[in-house]
Amino acid sequence: MKPVLIITHYYPPETGAAANRICHLAEGLALNGFKVSLATPLPNYPTGKIFKAYKTKNKKKQVENGVEVNRLWIYPSNSKNKFVRLFSMLSYSISLIWFFISNKIPKTVIVQSPPLLVAFTSMFFLRRKKRELILNVSDLWPLAGLELRAMKKGLSFDILEKIERFNYRKADLILGQSNEIIQHVKSIVPQQTCFLYRNFPDFILPPLPEEPIKINRKIKLVYAGLLGVAQGILKLCEYIDTSNIEFHIYGSGQEKDSITAYLKHTAKQNIYYHGQLSRNELHHELLKYDLTIVPLLNRIYGSVPSKIFEYAKLGLPILYFGGGEGEEIIKRFELGWVAESGDYEALNSKINNLTLTILDLEMKQKLRETSNLHFDFSKQLKELIDIV
Repeated sequence: MKPVLIITHYYPPETGAAANRICHLAEGLALNGFKVSLATPLPNYPTGKIFKAYKTKNKKKQVENGVEVNRLWIYPSNSKNKFVRLFSMLSYSISLIWFFISNKIPKTVIVQSPPLLVAFTSMFFLRRKKRELILNVSDLWPLAGLELRAMKKGLSFDILEKIERFNYRKADLILGQSNEIIQHVKSIVPQQTCFLYRNFPDFILPPLPEEPIKINRKIKLVYAGLLGVAQGILKLCEYIDTSNIEFHIYGSGQEKDSITAYLKHTAKQNIYYHGQLSRNELHHELLKYDLTIVPLLNRIYGSVPSKIFEYAKLGLPILYFGGGEGEEIIKRFELGWVAESGDYEALNSKINNLTLTILDLEMKQKLRETSNLHFDFSKQLKELIDIV
């Protein structure tokens, strides 16, 4: 049984793409005969507060679905202040260093990036003793920070760029969630070995509703996920035309309070916020809707939202509003419709041309078939295992 350690900043019961991706990887490796241990902070994302069940703990060790999960101390924060966020990441990095010193670390280690600082801590302290360091790159920081306008070029950017390059050079294998990520890595370290590892989902699929769609009602459009700056849901609420649709929102994040305040005070109709659900509850709830939207406020190089693959598996048609490689995937596999990122006029035109007769059960079944054929988590994991 080959031991492997996974280091990540996010893990269930936290929600979101990063937590789900690493959970699938960890449990998938455990099911395939690996002895998997994992280091992660005490759960706090996206609220920025330690979850109630863990509040009295400085650390916690438990076995979950065959994975030994080591939850380490962190100073949690979702503050908009960059110095507070930096201190939060530093606190987890310090916990990681102590974990490395006080535990026997296996030869194979998988490190999640971003956050860059956490990845750097891991790559720096574990780079010797003939270890196999596998870097799982899901977003291109600090480049993504520029595109999100979360940072500007200067000393901080230069330091982060040096950290990024160090991480790439010290890895024995890099897993990239998009072709753009792999191209970027190769532009920095041309000889680096890379593997395209998409965010394919792995969950028990609820059955599609069998009752026919009532065509004498409005289309029900849904967004479910992080309510952060990158997704731009507040701006979407302001600009989306809801005369022919209902727009339903699930999730939590930095923009949650602004969205609820907007909905409370606006005269705009047909927009509803439902709070946050567990992933399993959400999957059943999403099947009540006709169409989902995957937005990005700005096109982010390297980013392919994992929701694309999750919604395709559920059989939910997608309206994609983010540009880049995600748009190419929607078009290539006929998963729905696209509007150019930031063009709300084009988005509303797409919405107003849709009908319930198009968004029928046959289309949803076809999407599930496409997902089974092209977005197979087990097949992808087996290909990864063959090279690890």
